[in-house]
Amino acid sequence: MRMTHSLRGRLLWFLLAAISLAAIAQAAIAYRTALRDANDIFDYHMQQMAMALRSGAPLTNLQGYGADPEAGNDDLVVQVWTPDGVQVFRTVSRAHLPQRAVLGFSNVMANGTTYRVFSVQTSAQTVQVAQDLAVRRHLAGNLALRTTGPILVMVPVLMLVVWWVVSGSLRPVARVRSQLSQRQADDLSEVSDTGLPDEVRPLVQELNLLFGRVRAAFEAQQHFVADAAHELRTPLAALRLQAQSLERAETPEARKLAVDRLTSGIERATRMVEQLLVLARQEATDTLPEAQVDLAELARRAVGDMAGVAAHKKIDLGLDRADAAPVRGQGDALMVMLRNLIDNAIKYTPEGGTVNIEVRAEGKGAQVVVEDSGPGIAPEERERVFDRFYRIAGSEAAGSGLGLAIIKSIADRHQARIELGSSARLGGLRVTVTF
Repeated sequence: MRMTHSLRGRLLWFLLAAISLAAIAQAAIAYRTALRDANDIFDYHMQQMAMALRSGAPLTNLQGYGADPEAGNDDLVVQVWTPDGVQVFRTVSRAHLPQRAVLGFSNVMANGTTYRVFSVQTSAQTVQVAQDLAVRRHLAGNLALRTTGPILVMVPVLMLVVWWVVSGSLRPVARVRSQLSQRQADDLSEVSDTGLPDEVRPLVQELNLLFGRVRAAFEAQQHFVADAAHELRTPLAALRLQAQSLERAETPEARKLAVDRLTSGIERATRMVEQLLVLARQEATDTLPEAQVDLAELARRAVGDMAGVAAHKKIDLGLDRADAAPVRGQGDALMVMLRNLIDNAIKYTPEGGTVNIEVRAEGKGAQVVVEDSGPGIAPEERERVFDRFYRIAGSEAAGSGLGLAIIKSIADRHQARIELGSSARLGGLRVTVTF
């Protein structure tokens, strides 16, 4: 079973079997060809001999009698009869051929073997020439052996060459297998594809791509664990203090204040965990499906999802422009990006402000523009706000510092460019994402 599933074993067995079958077929073809040629040649010789013995002067029958039969030649027999059926000539032989001859060629059983007989008749005599077919087969076998002999000698050499070529060709595959078997469980570095056959190299390249995706997932997981451990430490400590304050509260007013603070702390911690999970999920996904999505439709859905939050803060949220802008990417990820853009704008815009969204088709690309009437971001802070957990000093809006990091991660994965600027129309922040 192992040999059946071994590529090297299958190649060796099939190639060696093909060489052996080719040698056997060559020998059989050479033997049949030699036998056919020998039959043609000997038939011609027998015919010429009979024609040569066909003469007007009858032979005497004394030549074939009295001789020692043991000294005769059974391979070739010649007999001559007169028209009245008297045998006048016969070679010395132990073979007893029939007295009546069939004119032309025929096969006759005699002396435990088969003779090829040619008979010709004239007005003066009948000549019969016979030859043992075993002689022809023996000669054909010798000719076939001389023809196929070099091939039979070369078969072992060809087998050795095939074994050497197959083993040498699969040696790089064995090297890759050895590299993988000696690796540690956390070693996800690329496997060298140097010297690999063209049929195997794509497999190793795909394996390296898989290692890269797994490595990215591990790194995202490590970042998530590290970020969660670092950032949740303070909220959890605050929740513990607020729970202790609730326990020590003596009046209903103090208890209500402690409950409100505890609830607010839980909401902030929940929001941070959700943002961490979204960021980890986006960073762990290495490939994007080849799907065409409409940014305008996604923007309409995002505005609808965030309309309730905007209404709660009495913010005028609107989609001012929605050009048909199809892009290739992951619809769910782009939806997360748009919701975070709108959520950030609503969060940092004062009550009663305005948030406008536009989707523009720009040639072969597209743009998403989000403007608000909030305080904006100072030019020197615009690069740092994309860092994880970075918050502008003095900001009153509650947040985890992950919103823009998530937006940047999704934009980068879609080869989109994100720019922060000032809104000339609303006076606050203007975020432009260009695809």
